[in-house]
Amino acid sequence: MPQLQPHIRLDHNYGARCALLPGDPARLDHIKTFLTDAQELAYNREYRSLVGSYQGVSVLAVSTGIGGASAGIAVEELKNLGVTNMIRIGSCGALQPQVKIGDLVLVSGAVRDDGASKTYIDPIFPAVPDSELLFACVQAAKERTYRYHTGIARSHDSFYTDREAEIDAYWSKRGVLGADMETAALYTIGHLRGIRTMSILNNVVAFEEDTLDAIGSYVDGETAAMQGEEHEILTALDAFVQITKQD
Repeated sequence: MPQLQPHIRLDHNYGARCALLPGDPARLDHIKTFLTDAQELAYNREYRSLVGSYQGVSVLAVSTGIGGASAGIAVEELKNLGVTNMIRIGSCGALQPQVKIGDLVLVSGAVRDDGASKTYIDPIFPAVPDSELLFACVQAAKERTYRYHTGIARSHDSFYTDREAEIDAYWSKRGVLGADMETAALYTIGHLRGIRTMSILNNVVAFEEDTLDAIGSYVDGETAAMQGEEHEILTALDAFVQITKQD
């Protein structure tokens, strides 16, 4: 049996090969409503976990907190327990006007503008998802007729740098769809460790809107953003069902 993992505080995968990775521990309350026989497992620092079933597929959900370093720890420790499929269900800010509040961004590649991924391998190494998980998420979103966009996101490390507007404008002009803080680390570590990874981002910040104000509205339950959260959860769960059938 695997050893107790020091941060997520789990010592086996409860029969689950699939894991949802939200950032916010509170998001597990929403995930729980879509699972049968949901059971809370552990809560240490930012890492809250539960296990349940969706259409016969056992699924873990583990929150990762904020940033690539924290997310990377969860990925490594879940890999130690035998989890092989991981989908981030996070939030982002739009860098393109067509990405509306509550739209999903299915991330086909990430700009590695973070520190965590660079501690693993040279910056020229690409951060890309597992193609089968990406295709499964696209199919799931199409079948549910959700609004979604497939393309590149930028992962970064802080909201509080002195040049945020300038940086956002730079990447917007190059077609990047949105910005988050975890996807690049998830994809880089996942590839190096032989794990299928995918990132679905719910847009909670309108194009050229102030990020801090928008995030406050999302936390308070802004309607379109909360609907987007439901959509990303169900898209990820449907993708896990598809990938499990293929396996």
